[in-house]
Amino acid sequence: MKTIIVGTRQSALALTQTGQAVELLKQLAAEHHIECQFEIKKIVTKGDRILDVTLSKVGGKGLFVKEIEQALVDGEIDIAVHSMKDMPFELPEGLVVGAVPLREDPRDALITRGNCSLDELPQGALVGTSSLRRASQLQHYRPDLRIESIRGNIDSRLRKLDEENFDAILLAAAGLHRIGWQDRISAYLPPEVCLPAVGQGALCIECRGGDAFVMDLLSRFQHEPTALAVRAERAFLGRLNGGCQVPLGAYARISESSSGSQPPLLTLTGMVGTPDGRIMLKESASSSDPEALGLLVADKLIAQGADHILAEVRE
Repeated sequence: MKTIIVGTRQSALALTQTGQAVELLKQLAAEHHIECQFEIKKIVTKGDRILDVTLSKVGGKGLFVKEIEQALVDGEIDIAVHSMKDMPFELPEGLVVGAVPLREDPRDALITRGNCSLDELPQGALVGTSSLRRASQLQHYRPDLRIESIRGNIDSRLRKLDEENFDAILLAAAGLHRIGWQDRISAYLPPEVCLPAVGQGALCIECRGGDAFVMDLLSRFQHEPTALAVRAERAFLGRLNGGCQVPLGAYARISESSSGSQPPLLTLTGMVGTPDGRIMLKESASSSDPEALGLLVADKLIAQGADHILAEVRE
């Protein structure tokens, strides 16, 4: 029986979502009479080792995936389970996205001391987030809030909220849902207030392009509506040369009016803002071509100076 070795980060969330993915893959393998077993291998990434500075100051792309991808290239693992929002636009030669499963809730979640909403936070409240994207949109919506960097895994950030002087922190709702801690969420931030990161809530199951056995199994794990939306968002990311270190967000949805006989119509909204939230550029467009849509929305923002904002942030 073939053993498929699955690489993952070793945080509680990464292990939880990898375990959930493996259980679904086991079910698919059984349903299609594919004989295989799975073994999980934990891998430490650069982003896991450096916790005392913000992501924007660590620099470089692939902070949470590079070491895992190297293990794939070297044949030490057969598939990797990533959070899609951690994935750089360009993959190493020979590696492919084997599947994009059904997306979890893509929104950002607010966790507060008094279990209040964003509008109910007191004037000048201290909010913790390591994301320039979240900080930019939060400052744009509530300029009075004080934003302070907070790094670490979900459990350590929640502990800092409980033990330190933060009034609130921001986390991805998907991670809290997957780990079973949705009861900690005080409020969900709608995309109109805080646009998610590219691919937020989705997983990326990565593998070697030449591994026919694994590719066949993963093809059955693909959720096409999620994959189409993520393709549009990632085309936007690639055009702007973005990553998790810059204040950039995008969210694509399939239009409810899309009919089964026609290619689904996607609507994509993208944003680029200054870290202080004073400038907030936002554009939307619709198309049935996900890559063309991503480029269109990105070019609309570039026409307004988005590339200059991102260049200044990178400096």
